[in-house]
Amino acid sequence: MHPQRRLAAILVADVVGYSRLMGQDESGTLRRIKAIRRQVVDPNIAAYHGRVVKTTGDGILIEYPSAVEAVGSAVAVQRTIAERNADIPVDQRIEFRVGVHQGDIVVDDQDIFGDGVNVAARLEALCEPAGICISGRVYEDMAGRLELPFVERGEHQLKNIARPVRIYALGPRAIAGLPATPDMASEDSRNNGLAPWLGQLLTRTFSTKSLRWLMLLPVVVALAGIGAWQVTKRSQAPPRLEAANQSRGPAIAVLPFDNLSGDPSQEFFSDGLSEELITGLSRFDQLRVLARNTTFAYKKKAIEMQELGRQLQAQYVIEGSFRRTPDQISVTAQLIDARTGTHVWAQTYERAATSASLLGLQNDIAHHIGAAIGDIRTGAIAKAELERARAKPATELSSYECVLQGYQASAAQSAAGPMRRARACLEATVTRDPTYAEAWAILTRILYIQRSWGTGLDDVDKRVDLVPRLLEAGNRAVELAPENAAAHFALFSAYAATCQTQRMRVEADRVLAINPNDASALGLIGNLLAYAGDWDYGRQLAEKAIALAGPAAPSWWWWVVGKDYYRKGEYAKALEVFQRSYAEQNWLDHLHLVYTLPHLGRIDEARAQVPSLMKLKPDISVREADRYYTMWCFDADFRDRMVRALRLAGLREEADENRVRQGNAAVVPSQP
Repeated sequence: MHPQRRLAAILVADVVGYSRLMGQDESGTLRRIKAIRRQVVDPNIAAYHGRVVKTTGDGILIEYPSAVEAVGSAVAVQRTIAERNADIPVDQRIEFRVGVHQGDIVVDDQDIFGDGVNVAARLEALCEPAGICISGRVYEDMAGRLELPFVERGEHQLKNIARPVRIYALGPRAIAGLPATPDMASEDSRNNGLAPWLGQLLTRTFSTKSLRWLMLLPVVVALAGIGAWQVTKRSQAPPRLEAANQSRGPAIAVLPFDNLSGDPSQEFFSDGLSEELITGLSRFDQLRVLARNTTFAYKKKAIEMQELGRQLQAQYVIEGSFRRTPDQISVTAQLIDARTGTHVWAQTYERAATSASLLGLQNDIAHHIGAAIGDIRTGAIAKAELERARAKPATELSSYECVLQGYQASAAQSAAGPMRRARACLEATVTRDPTYAEAWAILTRILYIQRSWGTGLDDVDKRVDLVPRLLEAGNRAVELAPENAAAHFALFSAYAATCQTQRMRVEADRVLAINPNDASALGLIGNLLAYAGDWDYGRQLAEKAIALAGPAAPSWWWWVVGKDYYRKGEYAKALEVFQRSYAEQNWLDHLHLVYTLPHLGRIDEARAQVPSLMKLKPDISVREADRYYTMWCFDADFRDRMVRALRLAGLREEADENRVRQGNAAVVPSQP
């Protein structure tokens, strides 16, 4: 893995008096911390574009793109928690200390290190309960963006930090007295200066003489009218993704997991597991997950599944059990189709009871269950719904079913029929349902595949015409679902089609901030980023994907490693990787050998590969290979070396014009 340096805003927070609270009530404290994390902390992190790097029992480390977003998020969290604590006795309150710094960090396998992290941790330790401490650098970056009453505390020599750091503090009273939580999450609110300007105008005006106020009154009234009109206009805008999704995917009910431990005190774990699973599944935008208070009403009630489905109007039900022994925790989960009463999926998860905190085990198991059930590409619900839709005519498919068809076609990507069917269905979906972000996202992917390989296109020469539609679809997906990883992945693909490396990097970081452990996204993003010139970061991401997926990792994820060696002139290492990732039926794997062997003086071996290459890819030529690599954003130096080697290997300069026009969908490789 290759560590990467970048500038970032770092927030460190921990629970005040964690050991004392745990001593008073362990299960209750864990439950309350989880509730705060789920209801307050996580939504704010997402709203301010943060990324959770890691958590401990009582602390959290978060990375933000900017100091303004980090401080805005901190204030929002502290203010909300203060409101929740108003009616709770002081000795029972869960409060946080927060430290924020902006500086250079080292990123290694998604963990972060360096002085940027260390300073934030030292600031958190100096903070008073329910307050926020920031460094002078953060304070300077906030100037003119967030007007908050931070108080300077002077310079401090922090442990293991070479230079003194100027500290600014915002206490709990100041936070509680703020008129409103800073809103940096909405681009609308940042760009619309009317409301803040009007507020400042009124404040200044009330301090002047009455005559001046009377002269300005008509202006203020007019401006207020304009503001009201803008608010009304926005309230009448088309519904956002959350509202529109209510009629798209299936409804799912998560029943309270049964506690089979024989110890009533362990009920908190089984209930907490169900709550965490509800929260995790709710992040899959295509699912409608019933609220906790709805499903927990059925706790310990025996009811037939089909009747339960009718009462809850849910198509799927998850039930399960939890058992704990001194050494082991065992959780069994089952997914049931409530329409038929049949079991769709079941799995047992076992963990050593001493391997981590109970909170960590709960999160880990809930995460695995949620991914196995809810993932729209590989989850049990998606597979079951796709099977049900298989016999339907294309004209009768719902929007959700069209999206499933799109994911299926993009996974296969070499079959022209499914690709045409999926694109036609998705085009119809976004026309009748233009607020469906998931449909725009997978449509982008379908268009990207068609542009790359010509799959399902009647005239492959017109692939360039797809680029404007690609950009439109990707931008629409992000506009509708700014916190959706699939939407940002779609826009990443659109920028990859136009070789906009910097914008690709921005969208890649957004995807990984939302879901840092999606191996499939990491593998594809890593390869395409590298090809577009961001080699070190792209290779790092691809290698992480390989580590996460293990033996299941597709061989093409290794391509970026081989091509990175190739561009550096380390041809022996490149050949070793290409031979390791080699697949007999993939024409690109043959091409890799043909353009690498000549650089090692093994021209005869390269020539021996050409017939196999042409059998798999009849229209291949030097010109065609260069066209592909240009489309995938490789620079001129890489392509020149490839072209020279292909000529040495005896590959023809140009292919038969008719074959080039016809294309060959049967030889589409797994990925670029």
